[in-house]
Amino acid sequence: MRDPLSVLTEAFTAFLFGKVETTRSPVRTSTGQAQAVYLPTAAPGLGDSGVIIGREVYSGKGYIYDPFQLYGQQLPAPHWLVLGESGNGKSALEKTYVLRQLRFRDRQVVVLDAQGEDGVGEWNLIAQELGITPIRLDPTAALDHGIRLNPLDPAITTTGQLALLRTIIEVALGHGLDERSGFALKVAHAYVNETIVERQPVLMDIVEQLRHPEPESAEAMNVAIDDVRAWGLDVALVLDRLVDGDLRGMFDGPTTVGVDLDAPLTVFDLSHIDRNSIAMPILMAIVGVWLEHTWIRPDRKKRIFLVEEAWHIINSPFVAQLFQRLLKFGRRLGLSFVAVVHHLSDVVDGAAAKEAAAILKMASTRTIYAQKADEARATGRVLGLPRWAVEIIPSLTPGIAVWDVNGNVQVVKHLITESERPLVFTDRAMTESSADLPDDALRAAELEAEERAAAFVEQHLGDSESTVA
Repeated sequence: MRDPLSVLTEAFTAFLFGKVETTRSPVRTSTGQAQAVYLPTAAPGLGDSGVIIGREVYSGKGYIYDPFQLYGQQLPAPHWLVLGESGNGKSALEKTYVLRQLRFRDRQVVVLDAQGEDGVGEWNLIAQELGITPIRLDPTAALDHGIRLNPLDPAITTTGQLALLRTIIEVALGHGLDERSGFALKVAHAYVNETIVERQPVLMDIVEQLRHPEPESAEAMNVAIDDVRAWGLDVALVLDRLVDGDLRGMFDGPTTVGVDLDAPLTVFDLSHIDRNSIAMPILMAIVGVWLEHTWIRPDRKKRIFLVEEAWHIINSPFVAQLFQRLLKFGRRLGLSFVAVVHHLSDVVDGAAAKEAAAILKMASTRTIYAQKADEARATGRVLGLPRWAVEIIPSLTPGIAVWDVNGNVQVVKHLITESERPLVFTDRAMTESSADLPDDALRAAELEAEERAAAFVEQHLGDSESTVA
């Protein structure tokens, strides 16, 4: 039965206006619509200066990111960590990011390319497009007058040379140098630098001095010459691997003339090195320190140092210590370090957990692509991600990632232009699977993935302030 007051109201309205007032339905709106109308409630963006990454899945806004523009009030450090399993779009993101950064004239990029197929690295196509020849570090090619980088290059300070030699030896041995071995190395290095002045000292000079130490070195410490020789034996054997072993030809001579570090993009192709061997962290240590002293300079350039398979750096306490210094002081020199890792467990559960945590702390930007649920939870605990972000990570589809920029967390769809597509999709499995779908079907699949992600974010928006326990 209708309310008498409502009947009376309708009758009075009809008498005055000659019609019955239309009853309005209750107003309903989504959170996204409310944010669009009431802008103060919308999540803050990262500004409008930098390079376009794509668009936020939830709000549809364009997503622009640049560590050099954000550094300071919004970003305490310009370093960036990219995580995710293979085939989810990490490589495409890295490559488009670099290509877009290079549109700025004051940008320089160095890439350590540790992956590849058909005998070349993943960055080979981009290098060709830009008219750049990658610096290919290959033991086989090096024997035929290939590229060499000298750990004793005069461009590296004496202190830097000794630190690099210690790191090479400690990585190969799997433990730190004892005092006696460290003394033998220090004495050999000092003697070589003092006596060889007509040419660049090379590793063979160190090896020879370790095998045949000078009597003065023993007398200075009041020990027998045979003791000094014994202390340096293990060190000599390790360095001999770079001189006459499986790594010979890359670091056993003067630095190759003509290595151009003034180009906008420099690619070190490490794809011919076994990624699971001890050689990879040794190579990354040598290249990293060599770049620190020859590439990073106090000028107005903004530099990006991108390392694929970066777990070789972060998971070794000795290599990580070298890169910690590079990251710490690189901020004053306009350096953004980009570390690409498949699984965070690769670096936080190993022997270098302390060093790994220090480097991760310096990475104020984190981009996480799809991971399995247990891996996502572990990642969330280490990085302090919101609970809703952790729960959505396993359901992310290729090209969509969770971005955490110093606590500003968004789900972002990476967009690739048609001109970039043939350069960045170098993974055959990815390109072939995409080619199997007609354009309409591919776009429909992308839209469906975006809608699923948006719905999930809206559903869990109330938990956005809670982090993973």
